[in-house]
Amino acid sequence: MNPETVLIAGAGPVGVLTALGLARAGIPVTVLERGEAVVTSPRAMVYHWSTLDGLERLGVFDAAVQRGFLKQGYTYKNFKSGDSVSFGLQALEGKVKHPYNLHLGQNDLVEIALEKLGEFNHAEVLWNTEVTGVSQSESGVAVTALRDGAPDLISGSWLIGADGAGSTVRKSSGLTFDGMTWPERFVATNIRFDFEAAGWDQTTMLIDDRYGAIHSKITTANLWRYTYCEDESLPVESVTERMPEYFEKVFPGIEGIEVEGYSPYKMHQRAASSFRAGRVLLAGDAAHSTNPTGGLGLTSGLFDTYVLYEALAAVIKEQAGDEVLDRYAAERRRVFVDIASPAATRNKQLVYHSSDPAQVEAEMMHLRGLLKDKEGLIRRLMFPKTLETPSLLNTTEEATQR
Repeated sequence: MNPETVLIAGAGPVGVLTALGLARAGIPVTVLERGEAVVTSPRAMVYHWSTLDGLERLGVFDAAVQRGFLKQGYTYKNFKSGDSVSFGLQALEGKVKHPYNLHLGQNDLVEIALEKLGEFNHAEVLWNTEVTGVSQSESGVAVTALRDGAPDLISGSWLIGADGAGSTVRKSSGLTFDGMTWPERFVATNIRFDFEAAGWDQTTMLIDDRYGAIHSKITTANLWRYTYCEDESLPVESVTERMPEYFEKVFPGIEGIEVEGYSPYKMHQRAASSFRAGRVLLAGDAAHSTNPTGGLGLTSGLFDTYVLYEALAAVIKEQAGDEVLDRYAAERRRVFVDIASPAATRNKQLVYHSSDPAQVEAEMMHLRGLLKDKEGLIRRLMFPKTLETPSLLNTTEEATQR
C-alpha cells in the first residue's frame, strides 16, 4: 500500500464522502469497513438545506435527488389536542441556493458516493476489515485489523476515524468521549403505507410525553420513518411486541402498516476530548454523538467532512501547515458542544418529554406566530447554517482546492 495513503475507518456517509473529497483532490485513500456491505438498517435520512451545497461540490447531489426527493414543509402536532402548525422552507427562496431538504436513506447516499469513489484508481474500500488498534509515528500511522478474520497491519500517512460512536480509532488514540447517555431508547422504524392519503404531512413532529415521535417520508414509494422512544429498561428483545400499541395510538383506524425494518439504539450527548491526536483525526459520530431529533447529528458530520477533506488535502500537498488540522479539531468540537448538542437536546425535550399542557400550548403559539413573522421564520429556518464551519484555508488559491 502507498505509504502516503490516507486511511479512513468506517464506510458510513462521513467516511465515504470524506474519502471522495480526498480522492477528487488526488490524494490516495483507503476506507476500512468492518461490515461486508453498506448498512441498510434504519438510520439518518434527512439532509438539511444547508448541507446540500457540499453534496453538490462532491458531485453527488444530482444522483441523490434522483434517488430521493426534495421537501420544504414541516408540521408540529400536539398529540393530545390534535392541534397542528405547518410551515416550510419556501421562506428561504431567493436567499439560499437550495431552499429545501433532501430525503434519502443514508445507505442510498453511501452507495451513490461509493459509485463516484470507484472512478478513482487511487481509492479503495476494504470490506470485512475491522480496526482493532492504532499506532503512529511522526511520519505515519499503522492500523492493526482483522481482515476477513485474519490479522493484518495496514499503514498510511494519516488516519480518519469515522467509525461511529463506539469508535475503536478514538479509544485506541487515548481520547475520551465526554458527556451523557439518555435513559431512553430510541426505536427507528421503516414502515410502508400511503400516509399522505391518510392525511399525514411529509414530516410531522408529534409532541407528547408518551407518544412523541417523528414521522417522515423517506421515498416516493410510501416508505416512511417513524421514530419513537421508550424506557431503556424494557427488554430490547421484545421491541416488536410493543410496536403495535404505538401504531394504534398514533395512527388510529389505519390498518396494513408494514414494518420493513427497525433499529433500537441508545442516545448520547457526547464529544471526544479532542478531534485530533497527532496523525489521527475524528469526524462524524466518532467525534460527537447526539440524539437524532432534528437531524443535527448527520448535519454536523457532513460539515465535518466538507472542511476536513479540504484541509487535510492542503496539508498533504504542503499548501498549508498542519496547524489547520488543530483549527479543524477545535472549531468542529466547539460547534457541536455549543450549538448542535444543546439544540438537539431542546428538540428532544419538546417532542418526547412535553408533559405540561400549558408549556406545549405556549410552544404551539410561538410556532403559529412565525406564520405572521417572516423574519422570525427565516431566522429559525437558517439555524442549520450555524453548524457549518467555513473553509479553514486562508488564501483564494487554497480555497479553489475544494
